[in-house]
Amino acid sequence: MRTGAAVPLLMGVVNVTPDSFSDGGRFHDPERAIAHGRRLLAEGADILDVGGESTRPGATRPLLAEELDRVVPVIEALAADGAVVSVDTMRAEVADRAVAAGATIVNDVSGGLADPEILDVVARTGARYVAMHWRAHSDRMQQFATYDDGVVVGVVDELAERVAALRAAGVADEQVVLDPGLGFAKHGEQNWELLRHLDALADLGFPLLVGASRKTFLGRLLADVHGEPRPVAEREDAGVALTALLGAGLGRAEVWCLRVHAVRAHRDALEVAAQLAGTQLAGTQLAGTQHVGSQLKETRDRRPAEGAAGRQEQR
Repeated sequence: MRTGAAVPLLMGVVNVTPDSFSDGGRFHDPERAIAHGRRLLAEGADILDVGGESTRPGATRPLLAEELDRVVPVIEALAADGAVVSVDTMRAEVADRAVAAGATIVNDVSGGLADPEILDVVARTGARYVAMHWRAHSDRMQQFATYDDGVVVGVVDELAERVAALRAAGVADEQVVLDPGLGFAKHGEQNWELLRHLDALADLGFPLLVGASRKTFLGRLLADVHGEPRPVAEREDAGVALTALLGAGLGRAEVWCLRVHAVRAHRDALEVAAQLAGTQLAGTQLAGTQHVGSQLKETRDRRPAEGAAGRQEQR
């Protein structure tokens, strides 16, 4: 067990979509989404991840205007509350508008492959950028779950290519976070293989974000005697167990952040993990948010003046 390792931050999910796999569109209305984000903060979220496009398997994409209408009002309200806000988007224009509205992190599940101009937005604004491993859009991504040299080698090599693209676009290394993309172009056991070998991803030299919450591979692990996966609403306990294990340092690498839906349960798991590992917990929500916010403030202060002027015009 690693002692003294940092306990992961928690990124609470705020889905502003009508077709999310995890919450069935319960927070599609902006006011409900804002209220939900505030609840997640009260429960101990360090970051709020606001997304207007479902990436569940088989999902179709919303129009650009729809995605903007969904996320911008929510980001503005939560950022005004002082929350550290991430925008979950693959579109450059949405990322740009979201940063102007107060987001300080761009969480791009495509790692810049869906819209390469998003890298220019990140370089210009100085936002922190989560580059996830991705191969195709949700309506066909599971057709691309073949890895000739194994999933770990494939994911590491393809994320290394994304890092090279980010550097070429002028994105600084300190802005970058990597995500193995559990469930995206990956079948059941491939996800567990990646979780067992997070050290291989950590060797690329960047913080890691892991998003396992309520995903299909957990449902399949808990399948009933007829082979039917556990329903989405009944997968939370397994996700909390995984959070506790990663938080206690039983994985092979330190995880910077965990993306979760039920923040209170995962915060409790991290409290237990920190006690077991003899580690100082990075968040209560307040402490964790101050820590992340101070890093992001330093990034904002380094942005070119013309970038700030451009954002003021967009406001």
